[in-house]
Amino acid sequence: MAFGLDIMRLGFNEILEISKPRIVILLVITAVTSMYAASKLVAGTAALDYWMYLHIIVAGTLASAGSSALNHFYDKDIDPKMKRTSSRPIPSGRMKESHVLIYGLIVSCVSVIYGYFALNIVSAFFIALGIFSYVIIYTVWLKRLNASNIVIGGIAGSAAAWAGWSASTGSMDTLGFLVGFLVFVWTPSHFWCLAMKIKDEYAQAQIPMLPVVIGMQRTSKYILGNTLILLPYSLMLSIFGMGIVYTVIAASSGGLMLAYHYKLTKNPTSEFAWKAYKVTAPYLTIIFVAVALDAAFHFPLF
Repeated sequence: MAFGLDIMRLGFNEILEISKPRIVILLVITAVTSMYAASKLVAGTAALDYWMYLHIIVAGTLASAGSSALNHFYDKDIDPKMKRTSSRPIPSGRMKESHVLIYGLIVSCVSVIYGYFALNIVSAFFIALGIFSYVIIYTVWLKRLNASNIVIGGIAGSAAAWAGWSASTGSMDTLGFLVGFLVFVWTPSHFWCLAMKIKDEYAQAQIPMLPVVIGMQRTSKYILGNTLILLPYSLMLSIFGMGIVYTVIAASSGGLMLAYHYKLTKNPTSEFAWKAYKVTAPYLTIIFVAVALDAAFHFPLF
């Protein structure tokens, strides 16, 4: 009872902040577009109604919000050491850590249960996988231990797309897996740019992000190398069923990323890393909208 009253006193802003709404929106977009694409591209898949879209939006929102809150809870000791996170609800004293923990656990569990009953067991599995990957593998296990933390943690983002795809089909096929894996391949380039921008903050908090461990110059080369993998990988999907609309958008958006990441190797500063980050950040939304557009206006390449 006391917990409920305290939550009511907190107001909307604190709950919204620990739920990380920008991440919620991004992951829901990947889930919804994947679900729509599967309904159009996979033979024998039933047409979706508005309720199915509502169910994946609710389940995805709850899963992302709950796991983000658990990330806030676990990082309560390092958040005060970083300017970027020092004003979060726990370090600023606006929320009790126990309340954030309870909120995160309840919302995460509800998301999986909701997905099981409103969608299907396969989709619920991927929802649970996303939560586990972000909270346990990335936040608890790897973030403070290994410079490859964000690489492995990227599976959490892929799980959102897989949950959407399997919500439509009831299973997972090759194309659905490859579409979801785009998130995994994109994640290092994206977050290493951010890590270059705030390298000193990560160093102060003793978090072994790549630029802290190997320096800015080498990190910029890792980013370029990862994007050199991402671009052909994204284009390879045309072999497995994606069409002309997707391929054109993937080539142009990936090419722009590649150009900026090449320039980053020539100017590996926090300032230019921030510019590269701003180019890299919209890529995921663009590529998954491209997946949906391709499904709607499908012209196969092969």
